[in-house]
Amino acid sequence: MTRRTEWPDSPEPGGPASGYGAADGFAAERGAAADEDAARSGPRSRGGPGARGGFGEGAGRRGRSGTRGSGSPSSSRAGEGEPRGSGEPRDPVEQARGICLRLLTGTPRTRKQLADALRKREIPDEAAEEVLSRFEDVGLIDDAAFAGTWVESRHHGRGLARRALVRELRTKGVDSAVIDEAVGQLDADQEEETARELVARKLRSTRGLDRDKRLRRLAGMLARKGYGEGMALRVVRQALEEEGEDTEGLDEPF
Repeated sequence: MTRRTEWPDSPEPGGPASGYGAADGFAAERGAAADEDAARSGPRSRGGPGARGGFGEGAGRRGRSGTRGSGSPSSSRAGEGEPRGSGEPRDPVEQARGICLRLLTGTPRTRKQLADALRKREIPDEAAEEVLSRFEDVGLIDDAAFAGTWVESRHHGRGLARRALVRELRTKGVDSAVIDEAVGQLDADQEEETARELVARKLRSTRGLDRDKRLRRLAGMLARKGYGEGMALRVVRQALEEEGEDTEGLDEPF
């Protein structure tokens, strides 16, 4: 029977995901891990306040001798996540938690991304499920918040349309219902306005080319960003007309 790790107190479920204000959840998980490692390291050797932090006279003697005050070899590696005791493997739940915390530092990730990382490191499924579920409970994993921020960032930063955003979020393992809700924040008018801005920025670099080549280049740029053929043609045609281009015959699909 697999031993279930006792988890430390954490923020109430429903908090924001990592990278979206989940600092308290991170601190709780990291602090608990440090407390567990410290407890396994055993009592510290005497030598005054300097010995505790690795500084002072006691620390200097240990540095020269390579042993603690009791004469036994230093066991500091226990606090670094190395195997404890003679051939005793590290708890897979602790390993999974450490891996997830490292991956989430500064970079929000979806549950699937973390699950894939744990599987790649051969963490048992039961341990991985326990850690991932706990992280969801405290808000360190929040696919809905991830998807919403992804849509906002990639649309305004890269000009991606809904179709491209859906494709990207699917590759990251976000649930279809969550994706639909996230891309729903972009309406057709906003999407078309972004397409016009993209064409306006690219238009100057196409001057001097013949009309059909300009059309293909501009419309192709929009297509790569996920814009539909009808919208791309309409936006490019209007931009060319504003420059005085004859757009007769440009109603056909490109």
